[in-house]
Amino acid sequence: MEKSKSKTNSQIGNTLQNELKKFIYFISLEKGLAQNTKSAYEHDLKVYASFLAGYNLESFTQVEISNISEFLMELSELGLSSTTRKRYIASIRGLHKYLFAMGFADTDITEKIELPKAKQHLPDTLSIEQVNKILEQPDISKKNELRDKAMLELLYACGLRVSELINIKKRDLIFDTSIIRVFGKGSKERLIPIGQSAIKWINEYIIKSRPFLIKSKETDDILFLNVRGTKLSRMGIWKIVDKYVKLAGIELNIHPHTFRHSFATHLLEGGADLRAVQEMLGHSDISTTQIYTHIDRDFIKEVHRTFHPRA
Repeated sequence: MEKSKSKTNSQIGNTLQNELKKFIYFISLEKGLAQNTKSAYEHDLKVYASFLAGYNLESFTQVEISNISEFLMELSELGLSSTTRKRYIASIRGLHKYLFAMGFADTDITEKIELPKAKQHLPDTLSIEQVNKILEQPDISKKNELRDKAMLELLYACGLRVSELINIKKRDLIFDTSIIRVFGKGSKERLIPIGQSAIKWINEYIIKSRPFLIKSKETDDILFLNVRGTKLSRMGIWKIVDKYVKLAGIELNIHPHTFRHSFATHLLEGGADLRAVQEMLGHSDISTTQIYTHIDRDFIKEVHRTFHPRA
């Protein structure tokens, strides 16, 4: 299967759009589905159609089982729970059963799809309301908690790994274009859009708090410093997150990585382009799953600005 070289934004073609509209009309008329269920079908299948468009597939009838398997793999890599992925499978199955029943397709290719098994150690995903509640907890009149506020805002704004967060340097902040530079796994560099909320609090921290934490020129460029003037440890980040989760009264198994899962989930469920989210996350297996094509930087910034809850 060749990757798309033209539809870098996974634009859905007219045939896919028309097939989707007919299916949604069919299930609305024949099944009498509730509005929420209908909306879920429509959302899931738009994400699915966008993925297929990336392969230059122009119709759902051209789909092969390998396309569906790769799509589900990407949902898993985004950190979506098995429950959410089961919902996507239900939507995809409904569509392809309809195509077969109506004679548009020779077979129902979804018959052999297996439901995803639950991952034992997948962190809970926070709702937007829960994220906001956690971000409200730091007392910004205290220098350390102003740092924590800025750090949590950045963690959620950009879907960073903990290792990426603790190594961010001041020179990596490119605020005039609302972007930060991150070095991920294998020291691979990527540029991530950052919303105005995170920019505001990072600037507040840099002006009002960080100067009091600097102890050595060796760490002068590290953005987030502990009380000893050195960069924070992974355990230090975990303790900070745990502190504010408890203060927010949220009784879930929350880790720093939960913010990364929540970042991806909120963007995707808001309607963001799947591959744009993948690039923001810096997934190393984008190339191995053969779905990566270059996505215009302005497009990624627009995706973030449009769909991130705190952009």
